[in-house]
Amino acid sequence: MMRSLYAGVSGLQNHQTRMDVIGNNISNVNTVGFKKSRVNFQDMISQSIGGAAAPNEVRGGINPKQVGLGMSVASIDTIHTQGAFQSTGVVTDVAISGEGFFIMSEGENSFYTRNGAFDVDKDGILVNPANGMRVMGWQTQNIEGTDVLSTADDLTELYIPIGQKDPARQTGLVELSCNLNKNTLAIENPDDLREVMDRSWVVNKTIFDSAGNEHDLRVTYTRVPDQENQWLGTVEIDPMLGQEAVGVTVGGEGATNTFTVQFDNYGVLQNVTDGNGVIDEEGELNLDIAYTVVQSGPDADGNLQRLNFTLKLGEIGNTRDSMTQYADTSTTKAFRQDGYGLGYMDSFRIDDAGQITGVFSNGNRRVLGQIALATFTNPEGLEKAGDNTYVVSNNSGDALIGPAGIAGKGKFLAGSLEMSNVDLAESFTDMIVTQRGFQANSRSITTSDQMLQELLTLKR
Repeated sequence: MMRSLYAGVSGLQNHQTRMDVIGNNISNVNTVGFKKSRVNFQDMISQSIGGAAAPNEVRGGINPKQVGLGMSVASIDTIHTQGAFQSTGVVTDVAISGEGFFIMSEGENSFYTRNGAFDVDKDGILVNPANGMRVMGWQTQNIEGTDVLSTADDLTELYIPIGQKDPARQTGLVELSCNLNKNTLAIENPDDLREVMDRSWVVNKTIFDSAGNEHDLRVTYTRVPDQENQWLGTVEIDPMLGQEAVGVTVGGEGATNTFTVQFDNYGVLQNVTDGNGVIDEEGELNLDIAYTVVQSGPDADGNLQRLNFTLKLGEIGNTRDSMTQYADTSTTKAFRQDGYGLGYMDSFRIDDAGQITGVFSNGNRRVLGQIALATFTNPEGLEKAGDNTYVVSNNSGDALIGPAGIAGKGKFLAGSLEMSNVDLAESFTDMIVTQRGFQANSRSITTSDQMLQELLTLKR
């Protein structure tokens, strides 16, 4: 008789545990990145009244006779299914689509979370503003003037230099890809301004010196008289200042500011001759342009600063990204340069790979760092550590850290947050089932008590 009382008590206790878990799920229905839990039950050890017997020649087998002693909690599982996304428009909000956890740092301790409601603190560090934990990833390093981002490096906090300077960069390369109309005639009368304008093709581009000053690069193309498929290019820097003032050379010291481009009968680039008469007819055709920076002023020796950049005309035999000569309107298909003036970081963006790109007032965009993701062999084995975070346990496995979208890791969705995966309809149904289970166990206790009461009244 007492066994039924203890079985009922175990049912009450463990259904109360299940109700505690359901209540916690419902309380976190609007918690960002929260993962619901569930309770699984199992029966407890059973008392054997009679053992099993094997069949023999006379009788068949006998099954064991056992009385269960109640039930217990088998497991409380964390369900890591994907939650719905909510668009916030906040640039520092990041959601994970797929597998993975953000890696958070507090001193030497690492925590893992799906909560991507981040912000930047006063030191420019990307953090969770609710608890101050720092988001971990890889920071871009400047190596010999080149920004390098290596996901093989150790994790570090992510620094976002909002409002800081982006130093000016001197133009070192200008890429030119244009078509020169094969039907253009050579200039016969240089004094006829209309003829000169109609039979010339001028390309202008702003370039920058080492101090960030802007300069006007002008390249003028005209047909070479009596030479089939040949054009003369004239390079000018700040032409309004006068050629003598800027000292442009094409091809090294002592060269003129002109060059000659030769095409074949099919309009394909063949060779180029620089201002020193040197012919280049192999591979990429590049010209070394030098000019004097008038704004720099003389140095201690009275010399003005001279700067160089490379003018890339294209590659021999390549018509896609090279100069061409087809019977069509002269055009400038692509004309790029790699310099810029001083700028300040205005904003930043986070892409689906977690790369943080700074946007500067000078039009420059630079990768600042990348957010890391951690996955686990058994994410259900992680232990909850409060603040919507998890820590590694003996059964979760070690964190497998890497960039998003690689080795089974999910991707990021910036400007959004992942909501809780709690289903209210399911939770309310579980509450009803749990309540009925609790009530049934209480009835078994009441019935057992009544039977004991009847036993005690037999003497009367």
